[in-house]
Amino acid sequence: MRKIGLAVMLTVFSILLGACGGGKQNEQGAGEETIHNIRVASWSQPITEQINLLAEEKNFFKDEKIELEFIPGAGGGDAIKNIASGKADIAFTDPGSLFAALDKGERLVVLYDIYPQNVFNVVSLEEKNITKPQDLKGKTIGVYSLSSGTRQNLLVLLHQAGLSEEDVTIVETGVLNFAPLMQGQVDATAATDTGLTTGIAKGLEDVNVMEVKDYFNYSSDLFVVTEATFEQKKEEILAFLEGYRKSAAWMMAESEEAAALATNYAIDGKDEAHNLAIIELRNAAALPSTGGMEQLGVIDLPNLQEAADLYYELGLIDNELDLTTVVPSEFIAGK
Repeated sequence: MRKIGLAVMLTVFSILLGACGGGKQNEQGAGEETIHNIRVASWSQPITEQINLLAEEKNFFKDEKIELEFIPGAGGGDAIKNIASGKADIAFTDPGSLFAALDKGERLVVLYDIYPQNVFNVVSLEEKNITKPQDLKGKTIGVYSLSSGTRQNLLVLLHQAGLSEEDVTIVETGVLNFAPLMQGQVDATAATDTGLTTGIAKGLEDVNVMEVKDYFNYSSDLFVVTEATFEQKKEEILAFLEGYRKSAAWMMAESEEAAALATNYAIDGKDEAHNLAIIELRNAAALPSTGGMEQLGVIDLPNLQEAADLYYELGLIDNELDLTTVVPSEFIAGK
């Protein structure tokens, strides 16, 4: 399992202490303060990797005068639909769903890079001898669905090898797509790091793994709001982000505690050891691509713009996007 170094740990604790100090300053002379409700629409049901959002007893959000409501979903597009319809305030979504919504004219604001490190991969059995993207030519590859991040990131990987969707056969295998791989129904399957960890726990072995981040590393998930919500609830949104930063730092510093709490909250959290493996993967994915822990959550705008340009080139969206209009400068790395 991946471990976080001592230096990073110390920085995490300093962030926690500084954040807690900032919370005390907000309370000075305030008397009875209003508690604001913030509804977060997730792309999923409550799962282990989101325990920092779910663990109510840690008070990360209550300390910021935020009452958090978690709204489950079925994909990043679902999360954006929930904010567009007013059923939620903040979407926990993926870049592909963001780009698709912007492509259709949704007026959105990008707030926070939850996972700057790409978490997608392509997995094959060692006997297939698929060790580089070029080896996928002519192969049958499984994806969760044709609208999923697994397909989008597979296309990104193929593009890096000079291949396109026409050079392979893509089939929908559902989220339990390692069974078709093990049964020989596909030559390879597109998945995520946590999906692979679960597959290995269920008996998958002797595999080759190509990680998308080794070829083009870009964000896996973001917090997004509508322009209207950002204008109307900016103070509450900033308070939520402060709480989330503290919660992410806690999950990095106290991964074993987080794994234990996940048994109470997550639908996939029955096995504490497995929870810890998932949490450590997400902790690694949350580390900024540039800078130290003080850059937690900031957005690498050039990198995200490059991803949007690539989605347009691949035909995943119909229009070129200018992300400078949707990412406020206060959330951009280096600003």
